[in-house]
Amino acid sequence: MTSPGSARAWRRLGTALIALAVLGLAGCGSTAPAAPETSAPAAPAEPVTIRFASYNYGTPDLGGQGVQELIDQFQREHPNITIAPEGGSSAELYTRVQAQAAAGDPPDIAQIGWSKLAAAADSLRLVPIDDLADAADITATTGELVPAALDAGRIDGRLVAMPFAMSTPTMFVNADLFRAAGLDPANPPTTWADVKTAAIAIHERTGEQGFYVAAANAAKSDFLTQSLINSNGGTLLSDAGSVQLNTPAAVGALSMLGDLTASGAQPSIPDDDAVNLFKAGKLGMYVTSTALMASFRNAAQGSFELRTAALPQFGTQPARPTYSGAGLVVLTDDPAKQAASWEFLKFLVSAPAFTVITQKIGYLPLRNDSLQDPALTPLLSTQPSIQPALSQLANVTPYQAMPGQRGDQARQLMQDNAVGPIMLQGADPASTAATVQQRMTELLGS
Repeated sequence: MTSPGSARAWRRLGTALIALAVLGLAGCGSTAPAAPETSAPAAPAEPVTIRFASYNYGTPDLGGQGVQELIDQFQREHPNITIAPEGGSSAELYTRVQAQAAAGDPPDIAQIGWSKLAAAADSLRLVPIDDLADAADITATTGELVPAALDAGRIDGRLVAMPFAMSTPTMFVNADLFRAAGLDPANPPTTWADVKTAAIAIHERTGEQGFYVAAANAAKSDFLTQSLINSNGGTLLSDAGSVQLNTPAAVGALSMLGDLTASGAQPSIPDDDAVNLFKAGKLGMYVTSTALMASFRNAAQGSFELRTAALPQFGTQPARPTYSGAGLVVLTDDPAKQAASWEFLKFLVSAPAFTVITQKIGYLPLRNDSLQDPALTPLLSTQPSIQPALSQLANVTPYQAMPGQRGDQARQLMQDNAVGPIMLQGADPASTAATVQQRMTELLGS
């Protein structure tokens, strides 16, 4: 188990994520820091089965198919290793893994969201990735990974989560609804004020819904909440780790969400319903993770023209999105399963694997050499769908995880009691933020 102060180290990710912008440049190589010498287990010679808990595997559409494709390809190349996948939603997978670990029966590998990694490091017995192989193998495996993605998986200097999935907020656009409303899909809104105007126009002129932002979501993810607060000039946490939900910047961001709904620009519906509306061609704009890219692209084929744009901004302030996604952690203490887990992790950060991850699941490729991958060249250089997510990496800000073993509870409390009520139920932003901040502070201090 990592140290109790690991959550603080997680918050110190820093501005190194700007290095991800290298994907939009030359794709030059990089060298990962050398791992300490270790007596890593040898590659398994006998048949072994490893359990893999993944919330992407649990999705019913292309994301789940993409994970299955990765598993099938790996097993063809490693016939003595069987991957036993365990699906589940992103909202409940971490809680289930905690319960399994408490019962002494955790999965061997688990996909843990970046928002939950600090809490996982405090509450689960994670096996550092550095301990799974010798230094040369670690370096060879991670040398082409974007340094900032590796930093996201490090706590207290140890690599505890292998980078797997990372995305930034994207605005998906139904170009057909734009045209039907007399709007130009080649010039989508760039500010939240313009989003409101365009959304109301779509609703009034076409009868369909205009806009939805997945800030209140079933997974209780706060990466969009943080992205909005950041973009309005604030931060969710201070440098000392105190909650800043009741600041003018945070209240202003939450007020914008409530105003979109109150004005009719955004329907007061659950996020899952908004996803279905967009897939059916009945929603003009939808802001969410790039993880839905492949699914939306598939739904749009033969139905409507899909376009994308970057996260809108508040007035003249530049958008400052943070990232979402997940890393892969190892929980088994069995040497044979650790060796098999290392082989699987090596495969999942290979160039062929990231081709599948980007094309089928929708996450960004986390290798510096991705631009040289012929399989990804059309998607990265010619299609518009991935470009906004890549271009805004230059302004990405570190995700802030709330400290301590109750940090995950505090995040859920904020999403359930502040973001959801303000965005969808007409709750007063200022008083709600003040009340919830006090509850979060008490929870984190207990």
